[in-house]
Amino acid sequence: MPEISPEELDRIEAGRLFFAKAWNFVLSAPTIEALPPIGDVEIAFAGRSNVGKSSLINALTGRNGLARTSNTPGRTQELNFFTSGDGISIVDMPGYGYAEAPKKLVESWNKLIRAYLRGRVSLRRVYVLIDSRHGLKANDAVTLDLLDEMAVSYQIVLTKADKLKTGELERVTDETAKKIARRPAAHPVLLATSSSTGLGMDLLRAEIVSLAV
Repeated sequence: MPEISPEELDRIEAGRLFFAKAWNFVLSAPTIEALPPIGDVEIAFAGRSNVGKSSLINALTGRNGLARTSNTPGRTQELNFFTSGDGISIVDMPGYGYAEAPKKLVESWNKLIRAYLRGRVSLRRVYVLIDSRHGLKANDAVTLDLLDEMAVSYQIVLTKADKLKTGELERVTDETAKKIARRPAAHPVLLATSSSTGLGMDLLRAEIVSLAV
């Protein structure tokens, strides 16, 4: 393993301390009018249904029941806000790519997400979660196109990385990095994570905290 620099160790420790605080649910916003007042820096999590967004948020904050997890795709239907009350809010976005959801509901989600991305000046970055076992799919590319179009900074987070062998994870990471290399709003560094084992959570926490500086 490459040696971690003192600067990186400091970033990791800052992330650990920040996320050691008590995180709480704030509200669910079904419409743009229901969003909380602009204040804290916001970071949002997006991804296909059942990619593991809620599990990742729970692992990130150390609160198992903070974000509701479900085996039923499309469970998150609103923008859900969480905070520790210390300058950063986490936003759990509705999962995309669930074909079984009613058409009107999908249209409502899309309208809400577009309005949020377009007008939320406090939104610092969107973390787009990709299942490492499957890599980028067509509906992921549609979301990345939208983020590029709206000039919203985003970073790819590979989930369920513990399900892959080291060589397989490296291959998926390299392939994904090549696919996003020319995308204007994409952060070049990919993060591999596992909500089950905690893999990569320290680096993700460090990235998030650095956005508030």
